[in-house]
Amino acid sequence: MLPRSQFIPVLFFAVIFCFQALSQFVNADVTSTVSLKTKEREIVLATHNNQDVTKSDKSAFEKQVIIPNYTYTELETVIQSTLNTFVTPGVSVAIVHQGKIIHKAGYGLRKHTSPEKVTPYTYFRLASLSKAFTAASVAKLVDMGKLDWYDSVIQYLPEFKLYNKKVTANFTILDLLTHRSGLVAGAGDSMIWPEPTGFTRQEIIHNLRYLTPKFSYQETYSYSNVLYITAAEIVAQVAGMPWSQFVDEHLFQPLDVQCYAGDMPENLLSNIAYPHGHNDTRGIYSIPRNAITGKEIVSAAAGGVVCNADGMAKWIQALLNGAKTMRSEALFTAQQLEKMWQPQTEMPVYPRSRLMNNTKQKFYGIGWRIEDIDGYELISHTGTLSGYQAYAAIIPELELGVVVLNNGSNYGVRSTIMQTILKAFINADIATKDDNIENIDTRNWEAFFVKAQKEAEQRYLKRTYPEPKGSGTVLLSPDKYAGYYTDKWFSGFLIEMNKQGHLRISSEKMPTLTGRLEPFDLHTWVVRWDNQNAAQDAFIYFKYEQNSVASFTLHPYQNKQEDDHEWRDMVFYK
Repeated sequence: MLPRSQFIPVLFFAVIFCFQALSQFVNADVTSTVSLKTKEREIVLATHNNQDVTKSDKSAFEKQVIIPNYTYTELETVIQSTLNTFVTPGVSVAIVHQGKIIHKAGYGLRKHTSPEKVTPYTYFRLASLSKAFTAASVAKLVDMGKLDWYDSVIQYLPEFKLYNKKVTANFTILDLLTHRSGLVAGAGDSMIWPEPTGFTRQEIIHNLRYLTPKFSYQETYSYSNVLYITAAEIVAQVAGMPWSQFVDEHLFQPLDVQCYAGDMPENLLSNIAYPHGHNDTRGIYSIPRNAITGKEIVSAAAGGVVCNADGMAKWIQALLNGAKTMRSEALFTAQQLEKMWQPQTEMPVYPRSRLMNNTKQKFYGIGWRIEDIDGYELISHTGTLSGYQAYAAIIPELELGVVVLNNGSNYGVRSTIMQTILKAFINADIATKDDNIENIDTRNWEAFFVKAQKEAEQRYLKRTYPEPKGSGTVLLSPDKYAGYYTDKWFSGFLIEMNKQGHLRISSEKMPTLTGRLEPFDLHTWVVRWDNQNAAQDAFIYFKYEQNSVASFTLHPYQNKQEDDHEWRDMVFYK
């Protein structure tokens, strides 16, 4: 495991208060707490867990310290400002500390065009926070003696096949969950996004054999969603029930939470957060294709679980309690939790992480990332889906867990809120260890991420601009390029002339992928997708041979040629 900071007992007094429910803001107490490691931390960081405030005393309530150095009003100000700056309708936040849920609250709106407010019980898609539940479902089966992390995948899914036969034979369940397959990042995502997808899970697993590797097996971190879907199908096969049902029976029910990997009750759809995007041209807009409909989606095990801040707080609370609920019911053993939080695959540490958190090492575990933050071990994961952003973080040494769920597409919201909360607790704890510290970092994280995004935008523009320039004409008449083209695994695209004499393209499997073709040069056209939020414009390179158009390939619409793109393993033949 990563090194954890050592305690230096120095008595440092502070009195911090917490609060109970007010309007949308709710606190929950529990009957059991996790014992503290030092008396100093108990005084500095725990006192606020045991304070009460009445609804009637709103003025006093607003002055209470929710987290170290932040009153209710100050934290709310940070969150509301962040929503405005990063153009996001709403967010739900929960904080677990020393065995208790000390804060859970909703801020802003469920939908930008409606007045309904976000509450701690408002449902969001968890995106990749879902992976922790997939990992936990496997851990439960390991505890039950029904499989092992190191079992081969083909032992349970004989149809499983990767591009390399040797890798297929050696590929383990653990490999499915640790992003070290050798495939490029996001390989196969084109089968699951943009929603809705026409691919079944069985088709997704079958098509893995066509995805060409870029790296050596088990040597390089490269993120995969389709392999988490595969892992969930092993759970279903071994458990004799759908993965979503297994997760509900063995995780959600013991936690006593209304979260859903599968279908959810229709009555709960009255309190859902709608997904949103934003750009300078359109302003803020809804993204209906990713909205919560109450129906299970194909990518559930990778990014489709639906939950709220209340449910996620109880999940984190249990993890901080050795994977036991507050009723002492084990979700899985502490040994399996330790396994999931052990480094498996080394990840790169980017300059921003070093700047923000003094991070020196970062790894992927099983459904979680592990890194050091100011000398503490941080267990975390983010979730990103068009219209939803999620973030869960745990610092075991501080007995601290935080979850942030929002219904926008800008990571600045989750990152600003998470950094603000984590640093508040870290800085307060550091103060107990060195009474000579006077100037604890109180960085304005909102400004930090505004600057970071501006710098990232400049790098993107430098890489992708100027816009590609062609003659605007092609060598054949448009009708010569029309026809039905099919790839051996992605299925077909239909290119046809519309009534206005323009070429249109539509996917057989992915109904959101429709667009118009614009002539670029020679035998090259540009695909302008109708839904610009769902897919980026692409070059379509037609191959002309033996006096006819025979096939085409797709590539990103940019001057720089790249091999790592969503269309890399596809050739569409006429």
